[in-house]
Amino acid sequence: MIAAMVAFVPVLAVVVAGVVLLTVRSWRAALRVLLDLLTAAGLLRLAGDLAWTDLAAAAAIIVLRRMLWGALAADDPARLSPAPGGQKDRHLPLPVGGDNGKNGRTVR
Repeated sequence: MIAAMVAFVPVLAVVVAGVVLLTVRSWRAALRVLLDLLTAAGLLRLAGDLAWTDLAAAAAIIVLRRMLWGALAADDPARLSPAPGGQKDRHLPLPVGGDNGKNGRTVR
């Protein structure tokens, strides 16, 4: 059963990443889904028969996933854009318990 899943999950990963790419039209989201599902496939492979090559493959997929996602997140223009209104979020006044927010509602 696990051997069949190990063979099926990488194929499913590519299909699901393609569906995400076509529906969301974000290659970053599709790559994230692909890498997460490939990580799951590597961990499933470890559940089947424990071998050093399987452990090395799972570790390589996890390292690749972390490196790629770190590089992509650093280059994401949406993360580098300023907050709406040109202000930094950390300087916006936040209501504390019992204070009134901008809309006049009391924060609990």
